[in-house]
Amino acid sequence: MEKTASQIASLIGGELVGDGDVVIRGVAPSGRGRDGDITFAEKEQQLKEAEETPVSAIIVGRGARESKKTVIRVDNPRFSFCAVLRTFHPKKSYVPGVHPSAAIGKGCSIDPEAYIGPQVTIGDSVKIGAGSVIHPGTFIGDGSEIGENCTIHPNVTIYRRTVIGDRVAIHAGTAIGSDGFGYVKHEGRHVKIPQVGNVVIEDDIEIGSNVSIDRAALGSTTIKKGTKIDNLVQIAHNNIIGENTIIVSQVGISGSVTIGDNVTIAGQVGISGHLTIGDNVIIAAQAGLPTGKDLPPGTAWLGSPARPIKKAMKQFAAVSWLPNHYKEFAKLKAEIEALKEKLIVTE
Repeated sequence: MEKTASQIASLIGGELVGDGDVVIRGVAPSGRGRDGDITFAEKEQQLKEAEETPVSAIIVGRGARESKKTVIRVDNPRFSFCAVLRTFHPKKSYVPGVHPSAAIGKGCSIDPEAYIGPQVTIGDSVKIGAGSVIHPGTFIGDGSEIGENCTIHPNVTIYRRTVIGDRVAIHAGTAIGSDGFGYVKHEGRHVKIPQVGNVVIEDDIEIGSNVSIDRAALGSTTIKKGTKIDNLVQIAHNNIIGENTIIVSQVGISGSVTIGDNVTIAGQVGISGHLTIGDNVIIAAQAGLPTGKDLPPGTAWLGSPARPIKKAMKQFAAVSWLPNHYKEFAKLKAEIEALKEKLIVTE
């Protein structure tokens, strides 16, 4: 594919400065690339690095300085670069239909514009909307619903009665709707509590690979619209995850947690059950939230157990000084002992 810089500027609504006829044949990460590539620069250092490469054009912010390269000025360089990426690397299209090797249950409603790939297994009474793509090896349980323009990647397992909205992407190896971890102790034994609820995934959600989202014991485990979940995340039964929340890799969330909108949960965070986390909360990497530690809206947390981030950073800084303080303490102790001996001798 080839496009001129002026065509790209028109595509992303940017202001072209320089040679609009320069031909763009590909995209490159910031600071790397070759002749014919376009890249982006959000900061001065990135712009400087891009100028030192052979790239033909750079997407920059509105306030960026003049450059010897052809530049396209936009409000958000990274966001605009995404549109260019989609232009040069469009999603693969699939001819609608059901592959002969797919197994389809009774009473299903599969839109004629959906694609069902090889070795897909679909249970009874499943609904799949227009434009959705179900990749090979996926299992979809009885009574599940998948909306329009969804992408279910290979070897995803979707248990019975799961409800998935529109424009949802679920990556390989993920399990949606497995039983929640619920037991009651009776006569010295752990007896399983039947998990009879389901999972509801709303619109415009992306779920990474090897994620596990448990069905509710009763009711629904719910992921609200716009939320993005990284790889290797565990979400237990009866959780409610708010809109436009980010959950990064290796997070573990226990059961019956309510998480608000626009929350950021960084990698390897552990959250105990039955907590409430307010809107716009930030939980830094490896933080641990103990039982009873609800987090008010708009706060930031760090450490295990989690503390307000400024307080935690001061505590970490103090701990880093302990070896020096120990040496000073040992020196003072030795001086005191020496003074004691002098006093005894004097007496």
